[in-house]
Amino acid sequence: MCADVTADEDIAPEPLPAPVARTGPLWIVLFFGLVACTQVANAGWAAWTKPGAGNPELLLAMSSRNRFLVATVSSGISPVTWAIIGAVRLTVAAIVCHMLGRCYGDRALRWFWRYLGMPQEQVSKFENAFAKAEIVVVPFFVGSNIVWVLSGAASTTWKRLAPLLAVGLAGRLALMWWLGRVFDEEVKSFLGWVDRYQFWFIGGSILIVLLVNVRNFRGGR
Repeated sequence: MCADVTADEDIAPEPLPAPVARTGPLWIVLFFGLVACTQVANAGWAAWTKPGAGNPELLLAMSSRNRFLVATVSSGISPVTWAIIGAVRLTVAAIVCHMLGRCYGDRALRWFWRYLGMPQEQVSKFENAFAKAEIVVVPFFVGSNIVWVLSGAASTTWKRLAPLLAVGLAGRLALMWWLGRVFDEEVKSFLGWVDRYQFWFIGGSILIVLLVNVRNFRGGR
């Protein structure tokens, strides 16, 4: 007759985490490289968007966030150059974040909760929305790192993602260029104001970047 099973023996052991692909550390290094570029862009964008004297190409290569896409339209950059650099930068970020999700799954999502300072409830909404409406979420949030990590964690194939990425990039770039042209005078006026107070603006940008990152990491959310 078998011996009585104790309460401790009756508890099933927690499953071991899935093995990480050999390329996992490489994608982590690449991701932190992109983060570093974005932080440099956050600190120096005021100088790089100065009409006629800035370096919009470098800014877009560092980061193609919406505000940088709009701000560089009035800098005199060629629309073809603007679109190519913006599309490449967004695509590189999408690939890196997708591969992070593929290699690390739920662990990668938890890292993003902490780094972005996002509450778990908000991330859960993203997860549910992605599972239910992937075909809409990916193009609409084409510049969102967390969406691409979700796509990797869900093992969505590039055969499915590539056309969604292309549609999202075309829509995002067309909208940002249109906004930059429609509000050209307002953007130039704002950039002129920033140029007058560039020293304080860049210093404030660096301080804000540091404080936000420290808050997110110490919060552990």
